[in-house]
Amino acid sequence: MSIYTAPFVVPCAELRVYQPLEAFSPDEQARWERYIVEGHRPSQRTRYLQRETVGGLGYLAAVEGDHADVRVVEGRYFLCPSQTRLRVLASLLAFGEAEPIDLADQFVPEAETRRAARELARLRKRHPKAVSFIMQSPWHVPVRWFTLFEDDERRLKEIHGRYRLSYVTTARKAMRRAERSIPGLRKSDLGPVADLIVELYEWLSAFDPASIVVLDYGGLCQFMTWDEMDDDRSARDVQEALKALSAGEFPRSAELYQSVVGRSAEMRNHESMN
Repeated sequence: MSIYTAPFVVPCAELRVYQPLEAFSPDEQARWERYIVEGHRPSQRTRYLQRETVGGLGYLAAVEGDHADVRVVEGRYFLCPSQTRLRVLASLLAFGEAEPIDLADQFVPEAETRRAARELARLRKRHPKAVSFIMQSPWHVPVRWFTLFEDDERRLKEIHGRYRLSYVTTARKAMRRAERSIPGLRKSDLGPVADLIVELYEWLSAFDPASIVVLDYGGLCQFMTWDEMDDDRSARDVQEALKALSAGEFPRSAELYQSVVGRSAEMRNHESMN
């Protein structure tokens, strides 16, 4: 059995939802109230335990167990539960459903995928409203995530001696922006992108509209210089690209969109070097 610290984990961007404490079910609310009162907090450098499933497939899970990130805004508590088991199962299925790669069955055997599907079905039968509060994207920020944010919601702060780039908005605003972007995309060659944004909208609709939505560049920041983070205005470029698309200014829309895609592709190049 081995224990690893966070730097050994694949760098990921995260899209997280922090739901108001009072919006949870009564049982969950009581649980998280105890969690807050007892002063639980995840450590600054998360430690991971290497575990195995019944079928022998390895995965990493936080040593601290299931926890939640807590934010306090104007005296109101917002929580983002980690839901480690739910996310592990969903990730196994997503890997199996992704575009085929060589030796994929060596990473996630077909029998393991079926077992994960059964376990996830049982979990959702017991908890019909169970939905992950966190989306992760290794090595890059998906361009579609930026449709949820405006430039003035951008944050560049120093945290624990390192700079961190993020965006913060509310679920209500994010859903309105997603909904607004879909018609223009449907009328263009970017119809498949509209489908992905519909999925984002449906995911956000599972939470209280007053929830806080955070796009965190997370571990990707270690590959970015200060100038690169300062110059990264991807949400602004995406919003302007959508406006240009709606106005029929296709060359300008394409130029803005490609500038964001280019930054994303440059970030993903780090994957092949690691």
